[in-house]
Amino acid sequence: MEPITMPDGSLFIVEDDATFARTLKRSFEKRDYEVTVCPDREALLAALQTAVPAYAVVDLKLGAGSGLECVKLLSARDASIRIVVLTGFASIATAVEAIKLGACHYLAKPANTDDIEAAFGRGAGDTSVQLSSRPTSIKNLEWERIHETLVETGFNISETARRLGLHRRTLARKLEKRVVQ
Repeated sequence: MEPITMPDGSLFIVEDDATFARTLKRSFEKRDYEVTVCPDREALLAALQTAVPAYAVVDLKLGAGSGLECVKLLSARDASIRIVVLTGFASIATAVEAIKLGACHYLAKPANTDDIEAAFGRGAGDTSVQLSSRPTSIKNLEWERIHETLVETGFNISETARRLGLHRRTLARKLEKRVVQ
């Protein structure tokens, strides 16, 4: 059976946090979107067998996996899908990878329906964004390097710690401290 392209208001939410996914689903349904929730990569693959959405919201960290794989799957299926990546682990490295793989925007959690819907509409870059003259702090540089290595290792904590020369527990503590709620 060939997957059908769904109407303009169709939306896939790829999110492993059931409560957050349910909240997003209800909010988007109130705005007349036809919503399908996929808790992981396998559920997304199954959903893509029968339908191709116009929009997708993908969580960057899906259990032990990476939402970047889901972004790649979605954009490979149809490059016109408007994909927004949500994350509690915001970093430049993962933002760049998400955009390279086909996402149209990248938002740090907490993000609400208004933020996500606005991100769907922003396809081109914004040249009016203010440039910061403040230098990057050592902590932010460390954070960026950790996340760059996490992306390189497919979010494998043990391998990331090894490459960075850190003890695994030390890396885990650093990650827990910087989670964006």
